[in-house]
Amino acid sequence: MPHAYHIGMTTEHAPDHPAPLHTIGVVGCGLMGAGIAEVCARRGHPVTVSEVSQAALHAGLARLRGSLDRALERGKLTDLDHAVTLDRIRGTTDLADFADCDLIIEAAVEHLDTKREIFRRLDEIAPAHAILASNTSSISITRLAAATGRPAQVVGAHFFNPVPVMPLVEIIRGLQTSDATFEAVKAFGQALGKQVVVCLADNPGFIVNLLFIPYGLDAIRGLEQGVATKEDFDVAMKLGMNHPMGPFELLDFVGLDTVLFIADAMYDETRDPRYAAPPLLRRMVAAGHTGRKGGKGFYDYRT
Repeated sequence: MPHAYHIGMTTEHAPDHPAPLHTIGVVGCGLMGAGIAEVCARRGHPVTVSEVSQAALHAGLARLRGSLDRALERGKLTDLDHAVTLDRIRGTTDLADFADCDLIIEAAVEHLDTKREIFRRLDEIAPAHAILASNTSSISITRLAAATGRPAQVVGAHFFNPVPVMPLVEIIRGLQTSDATFEAVKAFGQALGKQVVVCLADNPGFIVNLLFIPYGLDAIRGLEQGVATKEDFDVAMKLGMNHPMGPFELLDFVGLDTVLFIADAMYDETRDPRYAAPPLLRRMVAAGHTGRKGGKGFYDYRT
């Protein structure tokens, strides 16, 4: 069946009252995309999730199914809910299959040019009323919106990993994001059962990474300077500041490659030395010591 293509509305013609956000598209079925697709489907939304290849799509859908299987085993889902949720999800390698979506959430690789090309294509494909959102943790929403003819309908929706467990979502306003778009996506996040925080300015790092990245980088600098051991830094912040994780435990949990990417993006945008990555972080990422997901970071997880 041929796909219908639509050109998005310009800022001047953005709808004052967006259509209900029922049918959802998710670009990317990695850790974040699969999690976003899962929480949307569990809340009753038909979801189309895409990947760049059949192999990547197969792996992503297997990851999603595995998460639902674990929820079933733990009594978080009934057999019926498990089956119905899976039935709501379809996978694709063709962005044209997003032609009927009300909201499309981009969760692709954190690379500006890649994301801008995705937004350009989605603008051609998505229906005129559709809202385009990005799950980016560091890239300017305004710069992504500029790749479209509907910047008023572009917004940030930054979820946290693992998405089915983490209760937070940041909603980020681009320079041209309309009030109607912002409020619609904020309400959507709340309807997913998330605690919504709003970032009113499209600043690098938004809210969470604005605070976390300097904190994490300062901890690494302190380790480089011999201020304390990583273990004592972690104990000090857990017991002295009542944090659930110390800085090095948290850096490993987030992923050192992810931290480096976000820090570099924030530094490139601002030239603020607080965001300049310490040499130790670069060396560890170059060595493949990316944290928990790689088996080794500041701590060793291989045993």
